[in-house]
Amino acid sequence: MSALFGYVRPCKGELKLKDYELFKAVYCGLCKSLGESANQLCRFSLNYDFTFLALLLLALDEEEPVQAREACLANPFKKKPLIKGNKHLDYAADMSNIFTYLKLVDDWHDEGSIRALLAMPIYYFPVRSRREKYEDKYAYFRDSLQELSRLESSQNNILDQSADIFARIMTRIFTPDYLIKDREVRILQYLGYNLGRWIYILDAYNDLAEDLEKDNYNPLLLQYEYREGEGLEAFKGRIGEAVEFSLSLTLSNLARGYELLELYRYQELLDNIIYKGLYQVMRNILEGCEKEDERSLQGTGT
Repeated sequence: MSALFGYVRPCKGELKLKDYELFKAVYCGLCKSLGESANQLCRFSLNYDFTFLALLLLALDEEEPVQAREACLANPFKKKPLIKGNKHLDYAADMSNIFTYLKLVDDWHDEGSIRALLAMPIYYFPVRSRREKYEDKYAYFRDSLQELSRLESSQNNILDQSADIFARIMTRIFTPDYLIKDREVRILQYLGYNLGRWIYILDAYNDLAEDLEKDNYNPLLLQYEYREGEGLEAFKGRIGEAVEFSLSLTLSNLARGYELLELYRYQELLDNIIYKGLYQVMRNILEGCEKEDERSLQGTGT
């Protein structure tokens, strides 16, 4: 299985210019927060999924976020609009660093990944400085990733068991301890759970070719009993309908949770991500293609 993140992004072709600029402003603000709260190298782990988390938390806050124009290391001579650092951006940055670090540790222990070993020192000190603040989440993420590793080692062939563990990690990521409204927390837990489940299953499908080639663990290959010599395309054809049904049902549940939230801003952009962006990403992966407007979003960074 891969790093599991990077699937939550807008559908650029259906995005208004002001919302595209807003997405970039949150993305750049989170990038700044990563650099300021940790170190500049941690900014390379920035991805769309934690940008979505920051965007959602900003939208739920009654207080208007501060916007500014600032330069950055990547482009020091041109100022770009961004959302100034605040508790939501700092929280998303901390969650990104903690999860990335623990995933690297897990990859080193499970796979002997030299790449993971070399990257761990980048996150070690930033995570150590935040560990006491997020001790419960840190322990939960660590234990959950270890449980996932045990399932992989035992060649678990029940997709829902593995997906459930990652989904529960996402419920913790999507519920900062500073939230005080019980109803809001419950909705975010439900939304985070379904988003995590969707990401895990989609990631498993997206990794089929690589996992077959490298003989890696993949719950789809085991649950649907891939037969040697069957061929990847034939296997995808055999399981495609069931995978699409599971993903679509999970997206539907996610959307129902999202609709219960009380948003103070950014609804058009969030609607785009929830109702169009996620669906487009899913279709592109299921159909084995990546559209140009999806790839072009890679240019949103600072």
